[in-house]
Amino acid sequence: MSARIVILGGGFAGVAVAQRLEKKLRPDEAQIAVVSRENFTLFTPMLPEVSSGSIETRHVVTPVRAQLRRSTFVLGEITRIDLDAREIEARHPITGDATTLGYDQLVLGLGSVNATFGIPGVMEHTLPLKTIEDAETLRNRIIAALEQAVVTEPGAERDRLLTFVVVGGGYTGCEAAGELVDLFRSVVPFYHPLVLADVRMILIEAGKMLLADLPPRMGQYTTGNLQRRHVELVLGDGVKQIDADGLTLASGTAIPCATAIWSAGVRPSPVLKDLPGVVHARNGGIVVRRDMSVIGRPGVWAIGDCAWIPNVADADQADRGAWYPATAQHAIREGPVLADNIVATLRGRPTKPFVYTSLGTMASLGGRRGVAAFPGGFVLTGFLAWFLWRTYYLARLPGLDRRLRVTVDWTLGLLFPRDIAEMRLYTERGGSPLPEMPAPVGAPPPP
Repeated sequence: MSARIVILGGGFAGVAVAQRLEKKLRPDEAQIAVVSRENFTLFTPMLPEVSSGSIETRHVVTPVRAQLRRSTFVLGEITRIDLDAREIEARHPITGDATTLGYDQLVLGLGSVNATFGIPGVMEHTLPLKTIEDAETLRNRIIAALEQAVVTEPGAERDRLLTFVVVGGGYTGCEAAGELVDLFRSVVPFYHPLVLADVRMILIEAGKMLLADLPPRMGQYTTGNLQRRHVELVLGDGVKQIDADGLTLASGTAIPCATAIWSAGVRPSPVLKDLPGVVHARNGGIVVRRDMSVIGRPGVWAIGDCAWIPNVADADQADRGAWYPATAQHAIREGPVLADNIVATLRGRPTKPFVYTSLGTMASLGGRRGVAAFPGGFVLTGFLAWFLWRTYYLARLPGLDRRLRVTVDWTLGLLFPRDIAEMRLYTERGGSPLPEMPAPVGAPPPP
């Protein structure tokens, strides 16, 4: 009887596992199923550019079915994982029907969600930037704010409408702030009598510097670049609470704003939080061995954002710096190694540890500027770093058709201003009237 392999998650890691298994296993050796709540893989590095309107929404998503040859794709949101019975349950997001799948080998690749750190008002009054809907909703939200500001008399309320805050000074926060500056420069001239100086862009980081976990020069350059482009930086002062009127910082400073973007951190999917018999990390992720097998659960593996993979021989003695980071660069490489280990397990062979040396880190800041760090401590900044970022990620984008479409988007962006059409096509979040912030994805509908 062929083995049943179930992969939870259709992101970089999950799809990479399935593709490798298809190549390594004969059709009679295993049945492969990929379960995901979306029928596409999102190319997350380009998400800030979607929110700023420089890339079309569909050009950064690739259908999961189109990336697989013989694996079964199941559209569903995971509602139950029973490791003892070796089965999972998924609910179809459209019909609501439940599907139960048994497995012999299970891959947990459910990714991550935004972390609120228990701060009051984050879920109710901020916009995340994690999904394709988040990006499109944010863009619609910005356009709606400009539309309302045009018909609002000068004063405190208009100032609030034109204040945009990004919380979090990591990759996503810095890239989002830079991209939104470009968006405002392009579209504000359409909103007479508003001028660019009326728009206030603020980036808040609780730590002392931006991109704190990266080489200092990257943070220093990012700080200078954003300040030159009139982004107000608030460093060393975290958010205490958020409500419909704006934010209150730990220092007591109040920042009235109608649009707040939350990018202060992520945590593994909450579906994994209460899994019994596994070793959980402090953020709820799953601690695995170096071969990505889950400790104490034979036949169960974890990968990507939800897995803590040690990069030292003894995981029990690994400190914070001894774990592979949860980045797309690593997830893509983890997938084939995990697949090879599943194949080895099925064929009675020993598994191999995941070993990988990062190629470096990069961030695009908009305005044709970026930062990049390479092994050995070399840091590249400015136009060359931005050009390298675009070249590398364009090459990594799945599908030749997507690469061509994004290339066309970028070319058109050199010739024409950004689109200011407000497309209310998704959920109530996209068309939610100001000043109320929209409900988060997955929240129950209002009574």
